[in-house]
Amino acid sequence: MRFSFKFSNLLGAVYRHGNLNFSSDGNCIISPVGNRITKFDLKNNKSETFPIEARMNISCVALSPDGSTCIIVDQEGATMLCSLISKTVLHHLHFHRPVTAVKYSPDGKKIALTKETLVQVYHAPGSTREFNPLLLHRTYYGAYDDTTCIDWSSDSRVFAVGSKDMHTRVFATSDMEQLVIYTLGGHKDCVVSVFFEENSLDLYSISRKGELVIWECDTDLKDLRPLDSSASNHSNKAERSLSAEQRTKENESVDRNKALYKKIARHYLNKEGDFTQLTCADFHKKNHMLVTGFESGTFHLHELPDFNLIHSLSISNQCIAAVSFNHPGDWIGFGCSGLGQLLVWEWQSECYVLKQQGHHNNMNCLDFSPDGQLIVTGGQDGKVKVWNSSSGLCFVTFSEHTASISGITFSGKAGKVVVSSSLDGTVRAFDLHRYRNFRTFTSPHPAQFVCLAVDSNGQLVSAGAQDSFEIFVWSMQTGRLLEVLAGHEGPVSSLSFSSVADILASASWDKTVKLWNIYEHKGARETLQVLTDGLAIAFSPDGQQLAVATLDGQITFWNVQTATQTGSIEGKTDLGGGRREGDMVTAKTSAAAKSFNTLCYSADGTCILAAGKSKHVCIYNIQEQMLVKRFEVSCNLSLDAVEEMLNRRKMTEFGNISLIEEDGDSSQAISLPGVTKGDMSSRFFKPEVNVSGVQFSPTGRQFAATSTEGLLLYSLDNALTFDPFDLTLEITPSMVRDTLHRKEWSNALMLSFRINEAKLIQEVVESIPFEQVESVCRSLPMTYIEKMLSFLATQLESSAHLEFYLTWSECLLTLHCPSFQTQSSSTQALLRSLQKSLTRKFQDLGKISSLIPY
Repeated sequence: MRFSFKFSNLLGAVYRHGNLNFSSDGNCIISPVGNRITKFDLKNNKSETFPIEARMNISCVALSPDGSTCIIVDQEGATMLCSLISKTVLHHLHFHRPVTAVKYSPDGKKIALTKETLVQVYHAPGSTREFNPLLLHRTYYGAYDDTTCIDWSSDSRVFAVGSKDMHTRVFATSDMEQLVIYTLGGHKDCVVSVFFEENSLDLYSISRKGELVIWECDTDLKDLRPLDSSASNHSNKAERSLSAEQRTKENESVDRNKALYKKIARHYLNKEGDFTQLTCADFHKKNHMLVTGFESGTFHLHELPDFNLIHSLSISNQCIAAVSFNHPGDWIGFGCSGLGQLLVWEWQSECYVLKQQGHHNNMNCLDFSPDGQLIVTGGQDGKVKVWNSSSGLCFVTFSEHTASISGITFSGKAGKVVVSSSLDGTVRAFDLHRYRNFRTFTSPHPAQFVCLAVDSNGQLVSAGAQDSFEIFVWSMQTGRLLEVLAGHEGPVSSLSFSSVADILASASWDKTVKLWNIYEHKGARETLQVLTDGLAIAFSPDGQQLAVATLDGQITFWNVQTATQTGSIEGKTDLGGGRREGDMVTAKTSAAAKSFNTLCYSADGTCILAAGKSKHVCIYNIQEQMLVKRFEVSCNLSLDAVEEMLNRRKMTEFGNISLIEEDGDSSQAISLPGVTKGDMSSRFFKPEVNVSGVQFSPTGRQFAATSTEGLLLYSLDNALTFDPFDLTLEITPSMVRDTLHRKEWSNALMLSFRINEAKLIQEVVESIPFEQVESVCRSLPMTYIEKMLSFLATQLESSAHLEFYLTWSECLLTLHCPSFQTQSSSTQALLRSLQKSLTRKFQDLGKISSLIPY
């Protein structure tokens, strides 16, 4: 199995903090999610998270007018210039101070940003022939408090800046005869947004109290003339020779040429009796539409300059953190950071184009559907969400649980039932056809269920209790409690059913793993002794091997038939661990207490995926018992326990600055023993990086991990991997093409598989005539048939030759069906991958055909 996995998408989180941006065509919205950015394609109903990570959470993003580049700024001022085409970082720059707003000029030649009391304007990449892509043009001063917002005029020669000193300032990028800097007051609170009218110097300023002030300028935008430096020097010399009376007359004539602003109207956006603060606003210049978001979760849509109210709606009970119009002006994007909610609303038809919300807290568990098409997640907020792995969007949410979800799985081979366990003492089954909770399983006495397992046929449901140390078994069809398995002397931490035998394995904190045969008798069939507390267990796909993760950081492997240990992996050093800000010990010392909390076998059973309370996910080869690859789920310094070394700049004479309260005294805020989720009552706390669950896709081409950042998807990267098969010096692409030219179809196909380049295989397969497909399939050995199935599963996702590849699939499955039944689990993974591609094509064609009138 090749391990060229790379990050492919982020699910479970759609918005965290920062501003929203629409693409230049208005069909995509870009949302900052932690230290990454996600693009939601609203036309094709897909999401994509770029493989770009900032050092900390992103605070603001700016897109170039042509949509090719973007500026990403994090909370500390570290800036990245990124290409949206290649999805790579082009340049790094650090401003060493928090940046509140950044914006491209309409012509795309300049970039303005607000930093503390300053405004800096940079030349955009491509506008100047310099080695440094971001060259400073000028720094503008004048504000007495932090600047908050910025907007450009239509010709990119003038920009306006609002600040916390309740003033708005209008700057010219280069000195003009009529305008250099102009200061506007009129507000009683911090200025939140400023906007220019299209092709005009008239502007609107909006304060946090909901005051809208309309300013009119007596100078047209096209009448602004650059200041001639030679004429300015000549006038200064002439001014020195004038008398005082003549100098006064000269100044009066000059002032008449200066641009003057006049306040023509003041409006209040808050309703009567509504004193919530305004948090964000956006203005569409062509349509003269103003949208404003408030702390109470309501928004208003007005037409300016007449101030006609069009809509006033409440979309949430949390603060609206960001709003944005798309380029045509028919869609409005809303971001609510408190709920992690992203909405796109069409104001004319009053309907939602996109409505997505991630888990409010961390995710605890996940599972793939049998065909790998769907992913179900359970979170600490008590919600169960089902995601489409190809589109990355959530399409159903179940909210019946009242406490944190502890376990979740798909039931049966069809994958149309989701079963979840919760700390509220219930196990619930959800139907994905009718989207309802059709079964609720409870125990005779109250118990908190911390683990869950469903047998391969979907007939039995089992859950382990934390407080009573018992395992409860129910019937899925009747909902009745069948058995209560007792025997453990500590909390049951994990359960797993064998896929081939009627065996249930349970791990407990009492340092035992028990194997139960629930069909024959009630007692445990076998008890396996482990050295320390058992935390997680998993059966191999063939059901012959059992993996157990224990508290000492080891993974032990057991033969189920003989109940003997066959191997072990020492993973404590591989898991590693960072140093939390409040830790009094080093990362190396704290890593000694780390252990794996979740396990999962690969689809072919040759490797195992393991993770725990760390930022790493490890893949081990079971036969060689060695680490194959280690993935880092996040490098976000906004999370705790990411850095391995303590920053000496945070050390003071009183100790670590993170342990000192901000109220001025020297009292230390040390968390209570056992607290793992942070002190929610403190003024500020950082969530700790953690991987709570890992799962391999049944197709073998993906795996997912639930972490503090969200649900991370990793996929096989075939494009960057050269993995030849039985290659010799004589086999070259030219030799393959010569064989193809001689019409030796089978030989050409087998030679292309030995080189194993996707483009070459596609060229050979699509050159084979349609009537020769069956004879070629009949002559292929079993080794090449597996490679052909993998190739077909990939091509069916993207190729336009649907009927051609369906014919190949039909011939292979028809001619070699008996051979598939005797093959290993690797062939089963290939068949699941092919089934996933066929299911996706069937659903897409079904949607298209439903739109065609009969």
